[in-house]
Amino acid sequence: MQILQEQITSPPIHPSEARADSTGVLLTVDLDALAENYRRLDRLSGRATCAAVVKANAYGLGVAIIAPALHLAGCRTFFVATFAEANDLRDVLDANGQDAEVFVLNGISVQDAAPAQERRLVPVLNSLEQVAAWRTSATSQPEVAIHVDTAMSRLGLPLAAAAHLLSESDLYEELNVTALLSHLACSEQPDHPLNRQQLESFMALREGLPPLRSGVANSSGIFLGPEFCLDLVRTGVALYGANPTPDRPNPMAEVVNLKGKIIQTRQIDRGMTVGYGATFTATRPMRLATVPVGYADGYARALGNRGLGEIGGVRVPVVGRVSMDLTVFDVTDVAPGIAVPGNDIQLIGGAASLDEVAEAAGTISYEILVRLGARLKRIYISTAEHT
Repeated sequence: MQILQEQITSPPIHPSEARADSTGVLLTVDLDALAENYRRLDRLSGRATCAAVVKANAYGLGVAIIAPALHLAGCRTFFVATFAEANDLRDVLDANGQDAEVFVLNGISVQDAAPAQERRLVPVLNSLEQVAAWRTSATSQPEVAIHVDTAMSRLGLPLAAAAHLLSESDLYEELNVTALLSHLACSEQPDHPLNRQQLESFMALREGLPPLRSGVANSSGIFLGPEFCLDLVRTGVALYGANPTPDRPNPMAEVVNLKGKIIQTRQIDRGMTVGYGATFTATRPMRLATVPVGYADGYARALGNRGLGEIGGVRVPVVGRVSMDLTVFDVTDVAPGIAVPGNDIQLIGGAASLDEVAEAAGTISYEILVRLGARLKRIYISTAEHT
């Protein structure tokens, strides 16, 4: 199983027991907050099945721990991107005595059809070619989902092709089509007209078809209202604490927290420079603190002269470029005795929220999460019982 087991601290520990390792870095994942987020999204989904997206190793946080925790929170349907991810997820669930539906968003090749059917993996078929391949290669009547492209122009059958395919009675005799899916392009923008257009196109296609579970909503789509939730919603980044409603306060609990221990401080005079390329020049006497976290750990290089941290209740800016292993913060305005070697600067979480860090890096919270580096040991905290 290709899960990075060396990153996993199991079983989860109580928050009071969380300690940085010898690198001086502490990345904690709050499983109680994860469960709270799932249950909140499940309630908002109404009658729809609330599925969890755990692709890319559960958005970089470790599917070997995240998936079982979500299952304990009540999740019974999961989505991943690839056949390999689906196999790993099934191994994790089996090892924990848990069962669930596993959908594979990118589809499954003919070569992998037999093992996929044995492991009860559900391919999301995205093209007529994929549908034809499964119609000819399936050894039994496997469960499949059909993905319809209503605006993304990425994966999925065009509307006209989907309408023709779904009108064929032989399709349902040869394949057990149980779900019809699409994907909203602009759900984070609640007033964008494309949201309504996509829903109407999808609902028009659905008319007159055999009973199929239908789903278009991702995390942000849930907040567009009950009519967008249909039968199945796919919750992704909101589970992990990112804001699915960027125009409003974040309704999700914080899951990820990254701290770096100060390993050195120094005073510099006006006119001195900081870091590679001398991209920052002090305009006053300054006090600087260096932490052992850099772009090799997933703390984006783009945060140079743009990012921020927090210590002692004070937001402290990144100065100079982020190096591979080190980042420097301006702690001039922090009270004496606080920004000293051995104390932590909050890098992600708290006053340096995941979404704010992503915005400063010129990216989105998804990328910040999945790029959190392999050498960061994930420490899982929980006050609940996890078996």
